[in-house]
Amino acid sequence: MATIDLTTDTFDDTVQDNDIVLLDFWAEWCGPCRTFGPIFEKVSERYPDLTFAKIDTDAEQALGAAFNVRSIPTLMVIREGVVVFSQAGVLPEAALEDLIGQVRDLDMDEVTAQIEEQAAQAS
Repeated sequence: MATIDLTTDTFDDTVQDNDIVLLDFWAEWCGPCRTFGPIFEKVSERYPDLTFAKIDTDAEQALGAAFNVRSIPTLMVIREGVVVFSQAGVLPEAALEDLIGQVRDLDMDEVTAQIEEQAAQAS
C-alpha cells in the first residue's frame, strides 16, 4: 500500500481501522521533509499490511497541534490506538525498517499496563 494523505476528517477512522499506522508530519517547504518523503514512500511499498500516512502540517494544523509537533519531519507510530514512537528528523531507510520490526514485536498488553500504571501514579 502506498502512502495516504490524512486529514482531520479521516484521522480517527484511519487509526481505529488499522492496527499499525505510521504518520509522517511534513510540509512542502521543508527540505528535510523532501529527503524523508521518498524513504517513507519506498518503505511503505514493502509493508502493504501497515498504513503509512502523510499529514501536511500547513493544511492540517489542528493535527500537528494535537500531537504537539514542534519540528518536521516528525515520524509517529500508532499501534492499537497508542502512540508508541515519536521522533523528529529524517530517519534513514534501515532505521525505519528496524523501527517497524520493533513496533511489531511490542507486547501491547505490557504497554497498556504501563500506561495504566503511569495514569494511576499521576492521579
